[in-house]
Amino acid sequence: MNLPSRATALLLVSASMVLASCGTDKVRDGPPRSGSGSVAELPADAVPRTEPRSRYGNGPVYEVFGKRYTVMNDGAGYRERGVASWYGKKFHGNLTAMREPYDMYAMTAAHKSLPLPSYVRVRNLSNDRSVIVRVNDRGPFVDNRIIDLSYSAALKLDMVRDGTSLVEVEVIESSSSPGDQPTRQTTAAPPRSSAQASTVRNQIFIQVGAFGSRDNADRRLALLRAGGIGTGFVFEDPSVAPVLYRVRVGPVNGVEHYDLLVAELEKLGIDDPYLVTQ
Repeated sequence: MNLPSRATALLLVSASMVLASCGTDKVRDGPPRSGSGSVAELPADAVPRTEPRSRYGNGPVYEVFGKRYTVMNDGAGYRERGVASWYGKKFHGNLTAMREPYDMYAMTAAHKSLPLPSYVRVRNLSNDRSVIVRVNDRGPFVDNRIIDLSYSAALKLDMVRDGTSLVEVEVIESSSSPGDQPTRQTTAAPPRSSAQASTVRNQIFIQVGAFGSRDNADRRLALLRAGGIGTGFVFEDPSVAPVLYRVRVGPVNGVEHYDLLVAELEKLGIDDPYLVTQ
């Protein structure tokens, strides 16, 4: 079987193979041209439309690198915050899990468990830029990564240079008919002015608990400090009644710092951290 993708996914239920294009090797990947950080035109966001569930890449269960993944029956209501990465010229033209050629200039993405295809809004938490992409691939199969974006999508989110970014991913349900087609129009890339470059970026924190009791919040804070995490604090949220005491860590200084904090939190038995901005 010809498998031009980054990882081979073994279906445990049907014992057939699916293509999984997003793996871990980014060493020789990159933008279209060496040192390029922009393109003359960027595509418009993907336009959500009703599409039949793909015959390929939809599990229901598959395995990559010894780890099992279950494909959702329905992505409605899905929302998650975490780390986004992107893939570019190294995989341009390779088949995606849906057996469509990967186009790094299109507004697409890879996800481990959403039904294929799906449409999602991805928001960069650091600068509030957002895009809508069509999920047609599987991956990324890397810890603490929730979505792999096309080059154009990453460029519009201003995350090409860093390679990764902290994001929010939310499924968008289509209200269009099955016959509708997504538009192929392009939009000119917005120029980056000096004012834009100096814009203050959002501060990002990891929330590790929300309590109705201040004593319980203080106990969680003490656990953090005992584990060597000294940047924890209690945020008293008066916007809800009764008042909630939210325990947060941060600010988070980028993805590398986030990965380190998640690893430290897991050692303390805290495995459900949630990214927030303020």
